[in-house]
Amino acid sequence: MSRGFVKEDDQEDVPMVPPRAFLPKDVPNYVTPNGMDELLAERQKLVDEKADPEGVNENEKRISVNFINAKMQLLDQRIAQAVVVDLNDQPGDLVKFGATVTLRIDETQQTQVFQIVGADESNISKGKISFISPVARALMNKRAGEKIGVKRPKGDITYEIVDIKYS
Repeated sequence: MSRGFVKEDDQEDVPMVPPRAFLPKDVPNYVTPNGMDELLAERQKLVDEKADPEGVNENEKRISVNFINAKMQLLDQRIAQAVVVDLNDQPGDLVKFGATVTLRIDETQQTQVFQIVGADESNISKGKISFISPVARALMNKRAGEKIGVKRPKGDITYEIVDIKYS
């Protein structure tokens, strides 16, 4: 049927879904066991929302379901590509994926604690940084006592690795 014979109100808008956290092409989607649990919980939440969509009429409910389906499609891709890293298999004395690293800032002697996690798990307010972030990349394969430098727009910063844990 020609589009000229279709009512304007019958046209479905393609839902705009915010992209998931950035992950470069051809980079494995590493996740911690906790991160995988979070992805699966997010999926279950979407399934629950889909079972009882928001909206006062059928059109609003259909739009809500389309939005949920689009979000689930992106999430399902991430889950399918996830590579769960067992933190018990990581070397305790070396910074690798999943490490919780205590750092001392050289200039101020203040400490910061970061866990190196997957892209979807990262949340700086919780001290979780993505394994593809500049700080995480600088920390990889380092040991306690080593120093790393990180270039920043407001000036370079030097950290000393104080402690490495996997939990």
